[in-house]
Amino acid sequence: MDPDRTLRTKLLQLECHFTWALKKDDIDLNDVLNRLQEQIKLYHVKKEGLARTYSALAYVQFLLGFHEEAQNNLMTSVKLLMECHQDEFHKTLIVTYGNLAWLNYHMKNYTECESYLKKLQKMNETFPTECSSVPEVLGEKGWTFLKFSRKYYNIAKECFRKALELEPEEGEWNAGYAIALYRTEYKSFTLENSPAIKQLRRAIDTNPEDDVLKVLLSMRLIVYKRYKEADSLVEKALERSPDHPHVMRYVAIFFRNQGSVDRSIVLLKRALVSSPDSSFIHHQLALCYKFKKIQLRQEGSHHAKGSRIQQIRDQCIYHLEKATSLTASFISAMSDLALLYGENQDMSRAEELFQVTFKAAREKNDNLHVVNFYYAEFQLYCHRCESLAIKHYMECLKMSPDSVEGKRSAYSLKKTADKRIQRNSLEGEAYGILGFLHKIKGEKRQAIECYEKALSYEDNDEFLSNLSALRLSLQ
Repeated sequence: MDPDRTLRTKLLQLECHFTWALKKDDIDLNDVLNRLQEQIKLYHVKKEGLARTYSALAYVQFLLGFHEEAQNNLMTSVKLLMECHQDEFHKTLIVTYGNLAWLNYHMKNYTECESYLKKLQKMNETFPTECSSVPEVLGEKGWTFLKFSRKYYNIAKECFRKALELEPEEGEWNAGYAIALYRTEYKSFTLENSPAIKQLRRAIDTNPEDDVLKVLLSMRLIVYKRYKEADSLVEKALERSPDHPHVMRYVAIFFRNQGSVDRSIVLLKRALVSSPDSSFIHHQLALCYKFKKIQLRQEGSHHAKGSRIQQIRDQCIYHLEKATSLTASFISAMSDLALLYGENQDMSRAEELFQVTFKAAREKNDNLHVVNFYYAEFQLYCHRCESLAIKHYMECLKMSPDSVEGKRSAYSLKKTADKRIQRNSLEGEAYGILGFLHKIKGEKRQAIECYEKALSYEDNDEFLSNLSALRLSLQ
């Protein structure tokens, strides 16, 4: 049998980054690379966490073609884990050895590849279960999926859940599960039955020193108007960990959400000193300046306000340009930036960036509803083209009715329809818009009434098609 094929068969049975179906198209490799390097530079956790980061970094470097750097980082991971456990066959080494076996295989170092396969075989003989059921493997898999792409958050959640079934008291798996739930809990719960809140409290109990978890809990508590407890958690986290990069970032988001945008900017600028190449921080700063711009529009004298708004808009553009240059295909930041170019009357640049953003969103199958929403805003407020705005608000709402952008699209469509009917009560298209809104909400009878009105005022094939489909669905 072909020795290369025999090796590959053994390698495919391993548990490591090479076998976890991490698709290149789902990952912004340079962004993940920057974040992992930043975590190594700023790490505040024990050696095992640092070893995991080196192992993940090595896989990204392999994907980017930097094989020697990848090998060096995997050896650093081994060294850190050996320092922790003084045992070359400890189960925390399963993933790193698997990565080394695969990397040596790709570098055609078959003897080295075989030596790591033998180490893993010897380790397997000492475990009562398969490697895929070892808590340390499940945990490392969970952290990898959390770090690599938001498309993998649900898989990460499942990995941590399985690890907790085996080790319910382990702080790391409790923390990972809490963060995964925090990032995936979109449904409306009550304070008492929110899985994310319940797990965040549990994770804090098992990780009392982890101030990032406290800030995440505070941000979730705000949703349920538990302001006093949320404020207390944030102040304690800032007091205990004033320079922790992730505490600063999340507290900054907390302050912005609470309307304290200047406090948020101060914290983010502090965080930027230690992480100047963080697209996340630049994006958060841009959102702060965007918030200030909206605030300023609602107050002050018109002339003074205009020049100050332009200064703030320029700040916003600066940070969005930094964020999008650091992270390729940063869809939401690109959409925001394109709209700001439109506000600056740079229409050709705005249109060009929107088309690039549409293409990236379609290719990545990511946040297309966001691009449609911002393009609708651009058409409505910069181009003054209401018909195209309506089209793209509708696209956004169809794709993601429960998202922030979907809800804002519904509001804009309702406002447009009402304004048109106020001007002309026989406006067929306006009733067509209202019919569409009722249809999205599942209010079929109201939708039929609106489409019937629309057809009585305006002959339109789309209205007729919608009306026929709705009548059929009610039979």
